[in-house]
Amino acid sequence: MEYRNIAIIAHVDHGKTTLVDALLRQTLKLGHGEEIAERAMDSNDLEKERGITILAKNTAVEYKGVKINIVDTPGHADFGGEVERVLGMVNGCLVLVDAAEGPMPQTRFVLRKAIELGLKPIVVINKIDRIDARPEEVVNMTFDLMADLGANDDQLDFPILYAIAREGKAFKDLNNPQEDMHELFEMVLEHIPAPPTDLEAPFQMLVTNLDYSEYLGRIVLGRVQRGTVKKGEFVQLMHKDGTMTKSRVIQPFTHMGLRRIEADQVSAGDIVALAGIEDAQIGETVADLADPEALPIITVDEPTVSMTFQPNTSPFAGKDGKYVTSRHLNDRLKREVMTNVSLKVEEVRPDEFIVSGRGELHLSILLETMRREGYEVQVGSPQVIIREIDGEKHEPVEHLVIDVPEQHASSVIGVLGGRKGQMVNMEPQGSRSRVEFKIPSRALFGFRNQFLSMTQGEGIMSHVFDGYAPWAGDIKIRQNGSLVSMEDGPAFAYSIWKLQDRGSFFIDAGAEVYVGMIVGENAREQDMNVNVCKNKKLTNVRSSGADDALTLTPPRRLSLEDALEYIGSDELVELTPHNIRLRKKVLNPSMRK
Repeated sequence: MEYRNIAIIAHVDHGKTTLVDALLRQTLKLGHGEEIAERAMDSNDLEKERGITILAKNTAVEYKGVKINIVDTPGHADFGGEVERVLGMVNGCLVLVDAAEGPMPQTRFVLRKAIELGLKPIVVINKIDRIDARPEEVVNMTFDLMADLGANDDQLDFPILYAIAREGKAFKDLNNPQEDMHELFEMVLEHIPAPPTDLEAPFQMLVTNLDYSEYLGRIVLGRVQRGTVKKGEFVQLMHKDGTMTKSRVIQPFTHMGLRRIEADQVSAGDIVALAGIEDAQIGETVADLADPEALPIITVDEPTVSMTFQPNTSPFAGKDGKYVTSRHLNDRLKREVMTNVSLKVEEVRPDEFIVSGRGELHLSILLETMRREGYEVQVGSPQVIIREIDGEKHEPVEHLVIDVPEQHASSVIGVLGGRKGQMVNMEPQGSRSRVEFKIPSRALFGFRNQFLSMTQGEGIMSHVFDGYAPWAGDIKIRQNGSLVSMEDGPAFAYSIWKLQDRGSFFIDAGAEVYVGMIVGENAREQDMNVNVCKNKKLTNVRSSGADDALTLTPPRRLSLEDALEYIGSDELVELTPHNIRLRKKVLNPSMRK
């Protein structure tokens, strides 16, 4: 069979997963009879809830007798490790660009990786039905970006398609719109080179992803570089340290639509899954038993942000979760490192782990997943990873793009300037301004909420790691102190009402609190110990009904990301399956002075 292997790459929210939906719908109705749900590739719960792709996944469609393997990739820079490892499986890519927004930071990041690997791009200008669409201008911006990233002449001579992915349409000519995606399929067959298919050579495959089945154990995924392998055949698993393990392929699988299909043998060029290779890690090679030869190991960019993970030690520890000990935490983090290539875990003490990742979102998705699995964990504030280059201290820097209404631009630029941001470009776009900054990664901790309130919810911001730069000095990120409970027990509405003018609260009346738990944000700079467990003393004169008109301001509900952005260096976030609480590292108020 002939194959084409393509990845779909773009900035977050430019329509990658929606485009895959349309491709699946139009090919699978030809007889596979599968129902394609909206955003079918976003299969895990967190992806469905947040509307973002977190894990790279592959699917396949058949068109005119050619099998097209499609890899849907994440759009967030924090999941760049997912993108980097799957680009090695493909020979070309669909670069999706929003017809109004143009190329954004993540487009630049992924495109750089694709160009370095020599992949042939097809540019798809999506959402051309938007009122503010400007397709011709966006094509020019994409060309400039590719030239800037050092694309060769063949890559710069890219074909262009215009699409409305939501309606399942893609076409070459803006003046001659089509009702389906056949022009996109034709373009893939014409412009994307077929993978090399040397069937006689010894078998060789690089492990680029891992999965797990309750019945078959570990499943390895990757593209077969050469040769074929049959069901039941023995192979050599070549580890990163040069050692080899003999394994047996229990069951090979190929992909079609959203299903894995059992096969008797799989051959070069196809993206496949093999069950039975138990000890495999991402980046290792599955090779022929008689003539094993290793492929280059996958390398991904280094992590930029770290957090300290510990088992929960608060007075409420063990009330909620199933897995509460340091041994549980250690085992879970070891499992995660196997599949999450851009994550690093270092054990500092038996009950303390430093976990490093690509960004806050990368680590918060891991924490949210663990919390839902029944783990209790407490984490410290995110810290950037500092390097020493030529004897000087260097820190990670982000390329930040903000798109704001014109009237808010100057105030946002002022705040970013105070956070050591350097403006590199500014262009007006109608009633809005698009401003680009180089800014230290740590300056963006806690900025998103402030940005949304400054722009009244109308601002759009996105950023991507841009390398290391000399240390920019101290940055004051948090202006306010915390309100910290000085008693154990339930919080009373009367106490909260009395303290409302001191700051904003994170808890409701009736919430259980403990000494050292953070219950709100102080209106001033210092921390303040408060008693929210004090009820009103009742007498014959002061009856309980006299204060029925107590009006409490609704509490601020902090999501996991909000909590991580809020905490200071002497504070922790306590995570359990049902609660997110903030606390001081040292609970006793007299020992904190």
